[in-house]
Amino acid sequence: MTLRKNVPNYKHQAAPARDNLSHLTAHSTAVVMQQITDNPRMQFVTPSPQEYSLHLGRLRLARLITLACLAVCVLITPTLLAIELPQIYLLSVLFLAASLTLVSSLASRRQDGTDRGSSAAELCSQLLFDLATLSAVLYLSGGATNPLISLLLPPIAFAALALPGMQVALIGIAAIAAYSLLMLFYLPLPIADVARATQLHLIGMWLTFVVSAGLIGWIVLRMSQRIRMRDAELAATREQALRDERVTAIGTLAAGAAHELGTPLATMALVVGELEQDQRLPTETRADATLLRQQIGLCKNIISNLSRRAGAERLENIERQAADRWLDQLRQHWHSLCPQTTSQLNIISLGNAPELAADPRLEQALLNLLNNAAQASDTPIEIRLSWDASRISIEVLDRGPGFPPEVLDLCGRHALPAHASGCGIGLLLTCSAINQLGGELHLSQRDGGGAAARIDLPRLSAC
Repeated sequence: MTLRKNVPNYKHQAAPARDNLSHLTAHSTAVVMQQITDNPRMQFVTPSPQEYSLHLGRLRLARLITLACLAVCVLITPTLLAIELPQIYLLSVLFLAASLTLVSSLASRRQDGTDRGSSAAELCSQLLFDLATLSAVLYLSGGATNPLISLLLPPIAFAALALPGMQVALIGIAAIAAYSLLMLFYLPLPIADVARATQLHLIGMWLTFVVSAGLIGWIVLRMSQRIRMRDAELAATREQALRDERVTAIGTLAAGAAHELGTPLATMALVVGELEQDQRLPTETRADATLLRQQIGLCKNIISNLSRRAGAERLENIERQAADRWLDQLRQHWHSLCPQTTSQLNIISLGNAPELAADPRLEQALLNLLNNAAQASDTPIEIRLSWDASRISIEVLDRGPGFPPEVLDLCGRHALPAHASGCGIGLLLTCSAINQLGGELHLSQRDGGGAAARIDLPRLSAC
C-alpha cells in the first residue's frame, strides 16, 4: 500500500476552484456591462425596414384622415361661412394626394401581400410630400393668413420621432421655407368685413390647434409605444448577450478543470483498484471500493465526452427521438450517476409522444434540475411529460422546502451565491441552454410544499 504516499493532496482544491469560478463569473459580468456602457455604437440602434414601414403606415393613415377633413371643410365653407373658395382646384389637390397615397401604399406590398419594408429616405420623401400638399392647399386658401398654416407642424414632430437628425433638419427647413413663401405668394380669401375676418381667423386658429394637438398626440403616443417596445427588446438582447458571455467564460473554465481532473481521477482509480483487491479489508469495504471505482469511471467518461459534446455534435446532426423514450433513458442514466435517488416518470398526455432533438444541452439542463430536486428532497422525484400542438413540457417535481424567494426572482437570469452543495450557477446554465434551444424555464412552488421546474420546448417540425 505504498502507493498512497505518492498521491497528491487534492483535499483543498474544490474551494479554490469554486472561488475562481465565482470570481470569473463576476469579472465577465463587469466586462460585458462596461462594453455595453462605453461603446458609443451601442447607444443608438437604427430602426429596421419593418419599423420604418410601421411609421409610414401611420403617416399614410394620418394623411388620409387629414385630407378627408380638409375635403369636408372645402365643401361646407362656402355655404356655412359665406366664403368663396376655388373648390375645384382644392378638391383636385386633395384627390390627387389621396390617390398617390393609395398607390404608394399598394406599391409597398409584395405579391404575397406582405410589406417589403421601407427606409428613412422613403419616409422623409413622404413627409416632404405632405408639406407640398398642405402648401398647395394653403396657397389656394389665403396662404399664411389661413389658420390652417399650423398644420405644417405635425410633419416636423413626426420626423423628429422617426428620422435621423439630418433628415429632421431637412423637414424643418422645408416647413419654414413653405411658411415663408406662403406669406408672399397666395390667393387671398374674399372677406370684405374686417371684424368678421378676424373672428373667423380666431375660430380657425382654435380649430387648427385642436386638430394639430390631436394629430401630434396620436403620433407621439403610438411611436413612443413602439420605441418602448424596441427598448425592451434591446434590453432583453443585451441581457441574453451578458448571460451568453458568462456561460462562455464558465465553459472555458470547465474545459480547463476537465483537463486538470484527469490526473487526480487516474490516481484515485489506481488507489481504489488496489483497495478492491486487498484481501485484508472487510467484504463491505471492498464492495464500497467497487462502487467508488464505478463512480470514478463515470466521472472519467463525463470528462472525456466534454470535447465530443462541445464540438463534434453539430446541431444539424442531432438525433431525433421520441420524447418519452429519450426521457426514460435520461432518467436511467441519472440513476447510474446517483444510485441513491429514486424517481417516477408520468406521461400526462395521450397518444404517441412527439419527437424532440436529443441535444446534449437539454440533457445537461435536465440533469441539473434533477440533481437540484434530489438535493432538496429525500422523497422520490416525480417527472412529468406532456405535450400539445405547439410545445413539449417536462416537469421536475419534488417535496422539499421549495425555492427560496431569490431563486424565483432571478429564475436563472443570474448566478446565485456559492453554497455548500455547489457554485450557484446550475440554474444559470440550465436557463441559458434551454433559451438556446428556443424553450423557456419556469420555476414555481408546489401546492402542499415542494418545488416545480417546468421546461417548455417548441415541437419539432415534421421531416
